[in-house]
Amino acid sequence: MVAEGKRWRFAMVCSSNMNRSMEAHSQLGRAGLDVESYGTGTHVKLPGPSLHEPNVYDFGTPYGAIYEDLRRKDPDLYKRNGLLPMLKRNTSVKLAPQRWQDNAGDGIFDMIMTFEERVFDLVVEDMNNREPKLMKSVPIINMDVKDNHEEAGVGAKLAVELCQKLEAIDGDWEEIIDDLITGFEKQHKRRLAYSIAFY
Repeated sequence: MVAEGKRWRFAMVCSSNMNRSMEAHSQLGRAGLDVESYGTGTHVKLPGPSLHEPNVYDFGTPYGAIYEDLRRKDPDLYKRNGLLPMLKRNTSVKLAPQRWQDNAGDGIFDMIMTFEERVFDLVVEDMNNREPKLMKSVPIINMDVKDNHEEAGVGAKLAVELCQKLEAIDGDWEEIIDDLITGFEKQHKRRLAYSIAFY
């Protein structure tokens, strides 16, 4: 439960903390919401010259360094496929991709949103493996969003709307979350899944 009038803290999570979670982070930030973003993968993976040659980086590698690396490798390819503009946007949001499983020191979130079922499962599993100390409940909500620039933009707009609805709740979110999600699904023709975890 979030105290009345208190601002919610949101976490946006995708696989590599590059596209979907970062577009959502950017849009939520512009909407004045308190937001962080993460990825759940073991490494940050970006498309390479072929399917079998992805560009792989460690979490914590600055977006600017990844930008320079790709620009050096093949500026035309990475501009054409949208990676360079995406990385440029990311540098204006934060320094580097962060891994969800390593974020325990970042404090407590009031809502965690994922953009892929596999990522949702990993976040739920990670939260269930953490020892709850405060018994503070947190909704983890998944909305599947295709990992491309256009869909990330659409997904981020929907994420802003959902987060604003949650932050506007007067009282206990647990009492109305089912109705809120059902209404959101009907309005936007999107299926959401959610789970509740504890800090």
